[in-house]
Amino acid sequence: MKALPSRLALTLMAGLTALAAQAAEPTATVNGKAVPSSRLEVMLTEQRAQGAPDSPQLREAVREELIRREILSQEAAKLGLDKKTDVQAQMDLARQAILIRAYLQDWVKTNPVTDADIRKEYDQIVARMGSKEYNPRHILVETEEAAKDIIAKLRSGAKFEDLAAQSIDPGSKERGGDLGWANPGMFVKPFSEAMVKLEKGEYTAMPVKSDFGFHVIQMQDIRPTKAPAFDEVKPQLQQRMQQQKVEQHIVDLRGKAEVK
Repeated sequence: MKALPSRLALTLMAGLTALAAQAAEPTATVNGKAVPSSRLEVMLTEQRAQGAPDSPQLREAVREELIRREILSQEAAKLGLDKKTDVQAQMDLARQAILIRAYLQDWVKTNPVTDADIRKEYDQIVARMGSKEYNPRHILVETEEAAKDIIAKLRSGAKFEDLAAQSIDPGSKERGGDLGWANPGMFVKPFSEAMVKLEKGEYTAMPVKSDFGFHVIQMQDIRPTKAPAFDEVKPQLQQRMQQQKVEQHIVDLRGKAEVK
């Protein structure tokens, strides 16, 4: 004799059936066409990601937006706009963009930048910064003769900031040639090599030639380098390194692809 389902089993089956029906129930039906509840969930997820608190009011607003979109979409279809070549191409591109975003999000989850990677990058940056920061100022001119003339005037007692008015560097001439605090790696090599040899208050005895022209450099101050704390810059480093990793992945895929 076949056993009959227990009352508890029947109750559970009824509950599961109700849940399945609720999940399959559309968000709305517009002119006989169902608006899937999955669209509602996607839009709610996007709103919550932007900081909107989940509430009945939010759900109703999203539902109304989906209804309006469906109405307009149906009107566009009546005019045959969904059959136009350019519209189809745009729809294809939009679909492709969504698919690409989903793929990259999934790839990043399985190929994250590790804390060890970030720490290594941080240590390398700090090492490149060196142990000292410099606050130089300079006067940039087009010829070596002009630079030598400026040095001669400095030896005669002229003020550096006054002579800086002759500089062809628009970014610093209005500040008396002041370049602000920086580490040597931020300057072109001939400039940085001459700069680090100067003591506080000294200026270059000979013009310094670079691709920009001829510099006369004066050292205003020197201080120990104070690198930002690791935890302070970790989020920015992680974002930059993850983007670089994604870009390299795309380059690798491109290299493997058979393109004719």
